[in-house]
Amino acid sequence: MLELERVSKTYRVGTFGGKALRAVDEVSFSVDRGEVVALIGESGSGKTTIGKMVLRLIPVTSGRILYNGDDVATFKGAALKDYHRRVQGVFQDPFSSYNPIFKADRVFRIVHQEFFPTLGAKEWKEKLDRSLSAVGLAPREVLNKYAHQLSGGQLQRLLIARALLLEIEFLVADEVISMLDASTRVDVLNLLAGLREERALSTLFITHDLSLGYYISDQAVILYRGTVVERGGIEDLYARPIHPYTQMLMASVPRLDRKWEEAPLGLKSQQVGLGTGCVYYERCPFPYRDERCRTEKPLLVERERGHFVACHPRSEAPSPDGRPALLDR
Repeated sequence: MLELERVSKTYRVGTFGGKALRAVDEVSFSVDRGEVVALIGESGSGKTTIGKMVLRLIPVTSGRILYNGDDVATFKGAALKDYHRRVQGVFQDPFSSYNPIFKADRVFRIVHQEFFPTLGAKEWKEKLDRSLSAVGLAPREVLNKYAHQLSGGQLQRLLIARALLLEIEFLVADEVISMLDASTRVDVLNLLAGLREERALSTLFITHDLSLGYYISDQAVILYRGTVVERGGIEDLYARPIHPYTQMLMASVPRLDRKWEEAPLGLKSQQVGLGTGCVYYERCPFPYRDERCRTEKPLLVERERGHFVACHPRSEAPSPDGRPALLDR
C-alpha cells in the first residue's frame, strides 16, 4: 500500500542556511494493507519528519514515497485532495490540534464542507454519529464543547473519528498516546487494533516506547539519527535484536521479573557518522565497533528471513551467557 524508497530529508540550517542537516537518510520500508508498522527511535531520530513527509506536510528531498504504486509527490489538485481523503494523521498533543476559540466539533464541519458538500444535514449527522460511536464517544457528550472542556483522550478520539469520516485507508499515528494517562492509553491502543481488524486500516505507529510498539504492531523499524538500523517482524526483532542500538533500547525497558540492569547509553554526538562511517559509532560499545565501523557505513542487509540489520557482521556476537555483549559492559 505505502512504500518508502530511499527517502531523505535535508534542512538548511545555520547563518543564511549555510549548513545542511540531514534529518532522514535514505529510509526504506513498506506498510501493507491492514498492517501496523511501528517506527521506533529516540527524540531527534527523524520519526515525525517521516510522518510529515508521508502526509505531504513537508516535501521529500530525495527518494520516493509511493501510495498504491503512485509517487505522492506528483499529486496535485483533486489527486492530492483524494490522497488526503485516504491518508490522515493524528499527532502527539491533541490540544494543539484545536483552535481554543472554536468548539471542538468545528473539525467535523470543515470535513463536511471540504469533502462532503452535497451531503444533507440528516445524512451528515448519521454519518458523524457512526464515526463517533466507532471510537467510543457519545455525540451528546462531546459535540458543541470547547477543547478545554474535554479530556485529552476524548480529543484524541475526536481526531480519529474525523479520520474515519473520510473512510481512510492509512493512518499516521504520531505519539498519539504519549500525553494520555495509562488507562486511556490502553483504550486508544485497543481502538487502533480494532480498526485494523474491522476496516483493514493500515497504520504507521510512531513511538519511542518499545513496549507500545510490541503491543500493537506487526513490523518494527528502528531509527537512529535518521537512519534505519534494524527492521523486521515484531516477534523476531524483540526476541533476537542484533544491532547494538536495538539491544540498548531493549535493555532500557523496565522488567518486573528482575532488577533493572544498567546499560551503557554513551553520549550523543552531533559529528559522528556524517559522510562515511556508522551513525552509531561513538555510542557503540568497544566489543562491537572497530576501525571499519568508523570509516565504512554498514548497509541494511537481511540477516534472517525478513530481519534486516545495518551493522557489520561481528556486531552480533553474543556473550557467553547468551545475553547481548552490550549488557555485559
